[in-house]
Amino acid sequence: MIDLAIADGIARITLNAPQRLNALGPEGLRELDAAYASAEEARVRALVLRGAGRSFCAGRDIAGVDPATDDVSGYLDRLVAPLMRRMAAFPAPTFAAAQGAALGVGLGLLLATDVVFVAEDAKVGSPFAALGAALDSGGHWLLVSRLGPHRALDLIYSGRLISGEEAVAGGLFSRALPASQLDEQVEAAASAAASGATQALLASKRIVAGLRDGSLDLWGSVAAENAAQAALRDTADYREGFRAFQEKRPPHFRGR
Repeated sequence: MIDLAIADGIARITLNAPQRLNALGPEGLRELDAAYASAEEARVRALVLRGAGRSFCAGRDIAGVDPATDDVSGYLDRLVAPLMRRMAAFPAPTFAAAQGAALGVGLGLLLATDVVFVAEDAKVGSPFAALGAALDSGGHWLLVSRLGPHRALDLIYSGRLISGEEAVAGGLFSRALPASQLDEQVEAAASAAASGATQALLASKRIVAGLRDGSLDLWGSVAAENAAQAALRDTADYREGFRAFQEKRPPHFRGR
């Protein structure tokens, strides 16, 4: 159910179970983890994640799950969390295009992606109280850090789903677009990143990760920026960027 295609320095991963709204069971999570591992091994310079059909990912596939014997820890601790860590640490810029439902694990996949474009009419939130279950996959952190505790608990208690447009307005994701433009825009963004100065982009990715997890404050960020700039000075792309600017031409970066 997970498709991987690599071309032009870009890995394109598709959740391809539209009949289940791309809900993910244990095997789907393992396949997705393997796809990211393969893309990393191929040393791609950008990655795009999308869902086939009318939804990005409706969360966990609970069809056939018996609550009495459900291995919740096995699913979340040993499959979902390691996958999200791999995605967040992927050594290239990552992009996601999300239409329809992005719930539970689907929300976690977006949280672990660098840049997220959502359809204006996408559906995001926490409908899990109706199942007697809690929001998982980092959803609490995402909602509280972006919307604040009051709005986060309002969504969790009510089970109300917000649109992609509302989610972007609240700072959850990067851009809200008409669904018809989603693929075109995410491809353009990934292509631009894949032809960019990869090491410079990854330096910013690492600094943002430190700011997000609290390991960097303002002055720690300044120090990290200074160290990154000094290290980038010795890269071929840094030299090419300066040379191109001085010669008044577009740069031709190789990711090195």
